[in-house]
Amino acid sequence: MVNAESLKQLVQEARQKAVKRNFSQSFEMIITFRDLDVKQPLNLNEIVFLPHPFEKRPKVCVIASGDLALRARNAGADLVIDGDELDRLANQKRMIRKIARSYDFFLAEASLMPKVGKILGQFFGPRGKMPTPIPPNAPVEQILARYRSAVRVRCRNQLAAACKVGDEKMADERIVDNALAVIDAVAKKLPMGLKNIGKVVMKLTMSPPSIFNVR
Repeated sequence: MVNAESLKQLVQEARQKAVKRNFSQSFEMIITFRDLDVKQPLNLNEIVFLPHPFEKRPKVCVIASGDLALRARNAGADLVIDGDELDRLANQKRMIRKIARSYDFFLAEASLMPKVGKILGQFFGPRGKMPTPIPPNAPVEQILARYRSAVRVRCRNQLAAACKVGDEKMADERIVDNALAVIDAVAKKLPMGLKNIGKVVMKLTMSPPSIFNVR
């Protein structure tokens, strides 16, 4: 069974195997699945809000107008696109691709979602980055704060999913807490929950993996 103790051992093993690099590596976790119906491919695109944020925070783009756009800017959104700017993007495919690559999460004012889908959908959809709609009176400051400690867990027709769960400088306990949050979120999307998890792999970015076989 996957628990805090087994994950802590996995994190410690990954540290022992780590190859020294000239940059701070990330802790990456890979979850492999078992006993799934191969005729029904698993598609996951989950945003998991972690208990402990990373040293390098995710970049969040807000698509909004009026007061919501102003509050998003004041709250420190990495990019704010208003309605007029969204219209101008309609004929700038290269710029849309750049934005899709450059930002981790997207939020959009609910009333702009039809336009967002029309202009950005063909570029954001395949990347699993369609914006989350929010109402104009949404507490955007609080929402942005939550997304600063979020990760996306994505799996398309595969028997494994991967995401970042920590930084090299983070305490082991914090990495374990984040890993447990991801495993719990993923298990809720599986037909038999934790029973569908076969292996948990932990590794630093450019270092050998450590593997835990779930029994």
